Amino acid sequence: MEDYESLLDRAMENLPETETTDERFVIPEPKIYFEGKTTVLDNFAQIRSVLNRDADHLMKYLTRELGTAGKVEGGKAIFQGKFPVQAIKSNINAYADEYVICSECNRPDTELVKVDRVLMMKCAACGAHRPVKKRKATAPTPESALEEGKEYEVKIDAVGSKGDGIAKMAKFTIFVPGTAKGDVLKIRIKKISGNLAFAEKA
Repeated sequence: MEDYESLLDRAMENLPETETTDERFVIPEPKIYFEGKTTVLDNFAQIRSVLNRDADHLMKYLTRELGTAGKVEGGKAIFQGKFPVQAIKSNINAYADEYVICSECNRPDTELVKVDRVLMMKCAACGAHRPVKKRKATAPTPESALEEGKEYEVKIDAVGSKGDGIAKMAKFTIFVPGTAKGDVLKIRIKKISGNLAFAEKA
């Protein structure tokens, strides 16, 4: 029995390290609190470390997607305005999909490099590389077209901590109760607040 166990251990040790990299890649839950009229992402430094990306690059992405100003201070990210944790989490996940996860092997063992002034993502796990471009929303709806009371078709990309489905359209993060990840459905916008929208099933 000992021989079998030692062989099994050796086999496990010899598996390529990249086989389990994605399993270890767990983005920490955002820890936020409100300070006056600002939102503080308390564990920004920890999230940045797991993503293995430059703090300024991550911060610029988050402020752009949230449609606000912000700064990094003492390992924390401070955003002007109040944002629910679901909005910050969904944008961090979107950043990981765009700038961290390899589109070929779905592993996070990547780095961003500039080749002839073009930002490229290079994967150490499978060797793939591609130019980094902001992916267009599935529905090319201009920002101004999202209006309260109107209906739109969206795809639920994630589920928030409170169970609400989360969809993205243009620069809007849309929360839809009673939906599951992967659902494609028509929704009706109930309320818009900045770059956040709250909807119901149409």
